[in-house]
Amino acid sequence: MCDTFVALPDSTLDGNLIFGKNSDRPAGEIQDVDSLPAQQYTTGEMLQCTYLKIPQAEQTHAVILSRPRWMWGAEMGANEHGVVIGNEAVWTAEPYAETGLLGMDLLRLGLERGATAYAALQVIVELMEEYGQGGNCAEHFVMTYHNAYLIADETEAWVLDTAGRYWVAEKVSSGTRSISNRLSIDGMGDLQHPDLKHPLDDGQTGSALSPLSREGRVRLLCQHSTGEFDIATAKTILRDHEGGVCMHGDFETRGSQVSSLGQRDHKHWFIGAPFPCREEYRLRTT
Repeated sequence: MCDTFVALPDSTLDGNLIFGKNSDRPAGEIQDVDSLPAQQYTTGEMLQCTYLKIPQAEQTHAVILSRPRWMWGAEMGANEHGVVIGNEAVWTAEPYAETGLLGMDLLRLGLERGATAYAALQVIVELMEEYGQGGNCAEHFVMTYHNAYLIADETEAWVLDTAGRYWVAEKVSSGTRSISNRLSIDGMGDLQHPDLKHPLDDGQTGSALSPLSREGRVRLLCQHSTGEFDIATAKTILRDHEGGVCMHGDFETRGSQVSSLGQRDHKHWFIGAPFPCREEYRLRTT
């Protein structure tokens, strides 16, 4: 119940990469925007994620996280090197593990440990292969899912689809790209899990996308703005009600992020409350 998009430098008005995401979560759930400094740790320290403990990295990057308060992980965020990540819940043919790293844990780990989009991608897939993804994804009721990610820096973006421990990744070098709550890589992608023998399956991949759906609406708005895409465009898309992008109801938009990534500067705007249609974005720095 989220939407994430990216406009690559060749499709934006100022030549910066622009990223945006709405975080749609259970109504009433509290979502904070936290800024955390870069830190160093001693060898052998352990890190408590939402459900699992894993070895801590010796160095972590400064990050801004939009994070449901009850979990360790984050729905979206950015780091000091200009890497941004958003995740989406997806439901696949692979079984759901009772415990593991939440997709949101993996997102935060990618930001804390990856200095480029590709490096963050590698962090996520390596930890997912080692520890698996799993565990309850809601605070007050049971909800389990796998994850898709959109990972970007100032020059490129990667879409990462996952199903259990399996994954495929697609490099995005131009134009616009968006993801919602289904697998969106048709085929084996540019990179994949070494044991993957066939495309990932969620029962929807490759099917026609209705322009009346939320996912279709975001894709259409992104494509129509190619060449003129700017920060105002991103905010307008995230506030859109025609396709339900700004969500109200049992699930609602609890947080929102827009980022502009250039060679000399990275800027990030966040809303830490519902709803983008009612709130102003605030500039945050790492």
